[in-house]
Amino acid sequence: MQQPFDRAAEDLGNSIHLEHVNVQVPDQRLAALFYVAGIGLTRDPYLMVSDSNMWVNAGRSQFHLPTGRPQVLRGHTGIVIAGRQALLARLAAVAPKLEGTAFGYRERNDHVEATCPWGNRLRCYEPDADRFGRIALGMPYVEFAVPRGTAEAISRFYPEIMGIPASVVNGDGVVARAKVGKDQYLQFRETDQAQGEFDGHHVQIYITDFSGPYKRLRERNLVSREDNQYQYRFCDSSIPPMAGICSPSSTRCAAPPIRCI
Repeated sequence: MQQPFDRAAEDLGNSIHLEHVNVQVPDQRLAALFYVAGIGLTRDPYLMVSDSNMWVNAGRSQFHLPTGRPQVLRGHTGIVIAGRQALLARLAAVAPKLEGTAFGYRERNDHVEATCPWGNRLRCYEPDADRFGRIALGMPYVEFAVPRGTAEAISRFYPEIMGIPASVVNGDGVVARAKVGKDQYLQFRETDQAQGEFDGHHVQIYITDFSGPYKRLRERNLVSREDNQYQYRFCDSSIPPMAGICSPSSTRCAAPPIRCI
């Protein structure tokens, strides 16, 4: 008898890829020491190779690090990267050069938490197919801290407006999870902790139905900026942080979309 397959396990919603996290940094040298020499990622050799921006590859996803006033994501980014002991050795090696900044790192039971020179936190995990799917090097999730009582509304927004599957998970806290790529999620964890003012950082995703969400956002007067044919931006102070939108027909956005709240 032919083996049965769970075809639904391969389903994606409207979003097909979590492409990058964008935070400004004031010093490209210190950024390279942390993300490349410390974490062990690689700089894109073809794009943004001057000293005003840096695109750092994390598998098929990236960190975009333009020069500017430092921005700090309100949460953390999950990274899958093999070799825990090698990671710890790299972080120890760059520590003296990052002295006097917000840099730090700590071993946890299932990950290493590393903080960049300006306060952005990364959680670095070993590859784990049961937990993260078949990712050997990549960005399985970005997690945001959101106010208590907002997860349910977030889990409705993504399918209704963006066409992206989402659900609320109750376990280690209340978390809304939106599936934005193969084994990739935006996570919104409820917290009572006060959050600072939004500083302009963003994440970017690719969607296949490009016009549908645009129309629904436009109907609600939420489209805040339209830079080119391949992306649009939206802003609403009543909705927790969301991702910028790009068309899959553009392999790279000419100017990354900004997330507003």
